[in-house]
Amino acid sequence: MGSRSPEKSRPSPFWPLAAIVVPAVGYLAKIEIRNKEKLPAKGAFVLAPNHYSEFDPLIVAAAVWRLGRAPRFMAKESLFRVPVLGWLMHKTGMVPVARATSAAAAKQTIEQSRALVKNERGVIVYPEGTLTRDPDLWPMRGKSGAVRLALAGDIPLIPMAQWGTQHVMGRYQKGLSLWPPRKRVQVLIGDPVDVSDLSGRAGEQAALNEATNRLMNAITALLEELRGEKAPATRWNPTEHGQRETGRLDS
Repeated sequence: MGSRSPEKSRPSPFWPLAAIVVPAVGYLAKIEIRNKEKLPAKGAFVLAPNHYSEFDPLIVAAAVWRLGRAPRFMAKESLFRVPVLGWLMHKTGMVPVARATSAAAAKQTIEQSRALVKNERGVIVYPEGTLTRDPDLWPMRGKSGAVRLALAGDIPLIPMAQWGTQHVMGRYQKGLSLWPPRKRVQVLIGDPVDVSDLSGRAGEQAALNEATNRLMNAITALLEELRGEKAPATRWNPTEHGQRETGRLDS
């Protein structure tokens, strides 16, 4: 994997956070990471995991930190205005979701993508935008936030799947399952999704749809490998089942 990024060795606000979060997550989950070398050791990246538990972000953050990179997330813009929390999010380089209007969103996405490349940072984006509505926890229809960032700056788009977190905290479960400790959680990182033929087309809806479909296919294939099962032939679409996509983080 070569030399690691200085993100973990250089003093930063992540240090005190990691001192609290990593041991706590380690008590609850025994995280097994496969294909570690596929997360870039240096430079920008967009990491796109599946999402079925509210505990997922802590699992992903701990895994990324163990691999030597700082776990920065794309988060709701409103959170950046919360006292203390907003300051901390700015200091750690979290990325706000692009504004709703198309012109402003396009401009903001380009600026965010350039900042990631310039600062050699990665960002974690849940392409589903919220917890999957699929009854069997398979990835559902994806949104375009992850691919927009990747296409705008020719940034590697890395798929990730994790499985086992539901034993720590199930979907919509209130509270954590504290016993037994160290429940097995598997993390599998995939090859970058090839969107080179769509480069420079971050403003075209057809290109975004195609890139998002490739990404969701890659995440689903990784999860199939972890689960030893085949996903449904048709990806779950909440609107077709009269479900609201609340808590959405991208569009």
